[in-house]
Amino acid sequence: MRSRSPRADGPGPFDGPGPFSGGARANGTGLPVSGSETTHRGGLFRGGGLTNRGGRSRGSALVNRGGLGDGSGISGIISGSGLVLVALVATLAALVYPVWTYEDRSGTGLDTLAAQTVPTAYGPLSALDRDFVTKVRLAGLWELPAGQQAGQRGTSGAVHTAGEHLVEGHTFLDARVREVAAALRLELPSQPTAQQRRWLDELSAARGTAYDEKFANVLRLAHGKVFAVVAEVRATTRNTLVRALADDANTTVLDHIKVLEATGLVDFDRLARDAATSGPRPATRSPAPPGPVTGPPPSAAPVTPTPTFTLPPAASRPRPGP
Repeated sequence: MRSRSPRADGPGPFDGPGPFSGGARANGTGLPVSGSETTHRGGLFRGGGLTNRGGRSRGSALVNRGGLGDGSGISGIISGSGLVLVALVATLAALVYPVWTYEDRSGTGLDTLAAQTVPTAYGPLSALDRDFVTKVRLAGLWELPAGQQAGQRGTSGAVHTAGEHLVEGHTFLDARVREVAAALRLELPSQPTAQQRRWLDELSAARGTAYDEKFANVLRLAHGKVFAVVAEVRATTRNTLVRALADDANTTVLDHIKVLEATGLVDFDRLARDAATSGPRPATRSPAPPGPVTGPPPSAAPVTPTPTFTLPPAASRPRPGP
């Protein structure tokens, strides 16, 4: 019997209105030839067909006009997924932020205060309390010899008086701080800091009126810094010994500030510039209070007790005006 051609004379699986309609024929591989179109307006592939001479499709999109691969479908899926992801992240942030901003979270001031405070028989002793005790001791280690030197080198009576006050005040404070440190079992330094030693060197190198001016300004600057620490400790400490020491330091430091200013040599502009440049910058800039007004000075009504609330008796009443 004569063999038949592999290709049937009639319509085969690739002829007619079949899945590969449009004139595609087998090319020996059982797949449509290049240029064929697997679907028409909405099929699986367009353009290059399923294969091109036995290879993979090229330049074809999965769907023409509404199919999966024309770019709009996948982009839509990605865009939708992105919106969902952004919404989830925003929701998570809204849930986490209140917890993170809670004042007792690790790293806040309260957390640091609790971690750095130690119990004592006289009340809790904070890191600020211990730093204050150390600063009182350090002040005496260099300001007492500076006062002695002023009594010898000063050229004016006001400088001599300021030196005497420094010697007396820091002799008293040094005895008090050693007493407090012994009760709290705190170790005290025995030498001034490097900055304090530099100040002493500057004073030792000066002579005459230059010495007077340097003495008044260097000591006034140092006392101003300590005065701020004393006020903060006195306002916040929970330790009875530290509170009593802060009272003594407040009285002594304020006395020294006054006698140093009484020399008439303190440069207050320099003090203001130093405070503005050396301190921490404020977190926010608040508007400054209004300045002086033109014309007659404004008057404020005095504070007086109301019929339903009386003030306690004052420790000392101001003298009545003439």
